[in-house]
Amino acid sequence: MKRFIKSKAIRRIVCIILCLAVLTAVFSVCVNAYMISFSKKYIVSFDALPLESYDCIMILGAGLWSGEPSPMLRERLDFGLKALDTGCSERLLMSGDHGTKSYDEVNTMKDYAAERGVEPDFIFMDHAGFSTYESMYRARDIFKVERVLIVTQKYHLYRAVYDARKLGIDAYGFAAEELLYPFTNDVREAVARVKDFLWCIVKPEPTYLGDAVPIMSSLGSQTDDRK
Repeated sequence: MKRFIKSKAIRRIVCIILCLAVLTAVFSVCVNAYMISFSKKYIVSFDALPLESYDCIMILGAGLWSGEPSPMLRERLDFGLKALDTGCSERLLMSGDHGTKSYDEVNTMKDYAAERGVEPDFIFMDHAGFSTYESMYRARDIFKVERVLIVTQKYHLYRAVYDARKLGIDAYGFAAEELLYPFTNDVREAVARVKDFLWCIVKPEPTYLGDAVPIMSSLGSQTDDRK
């Protein structure tokens, strides 16, 4: 009898675990479908860029290789500069990870743009863009961005635009699409969409805030930490 009761309890626990797993999977699929459906209408083509104007073009960090932009980041930078050339904005906002002195995405991104002819005072750096959500939160609260064109790969663009819009920014996206990326990127992104969906409900503050640097009335040099 004891063995029967124990076996029944184990089956019940397994059933509960399986039900929770199924509910989690369904929730994840629904969140991903909703976020993509919500954001895709705000993704614009290259031909449409000159028809609009934005406070800034925001380029999101994507890692460094031996101190240089990774292929993914280089692609984002190239497409951001391509958008800048259309005249839809005069300003770039480089948002990435500068959490330590030895790891500095944003100055590398700024140097890349400046070396290609962009006026340094029109290049702003967000040194604490540690995640997509934090980048959007800081764009709103630190740089006072109201209307933005976000540049990143398309699979990531849905979440970036979603986060920005749920935080009150009039956000649009321009997809950087030349390279092919492994399927694992899509898997990680599916999980990240669920995380950001919840964060956009709770709206926690980012790791760092600080003094405001309104992007429309300031100079990029005000974000320079190498003076």
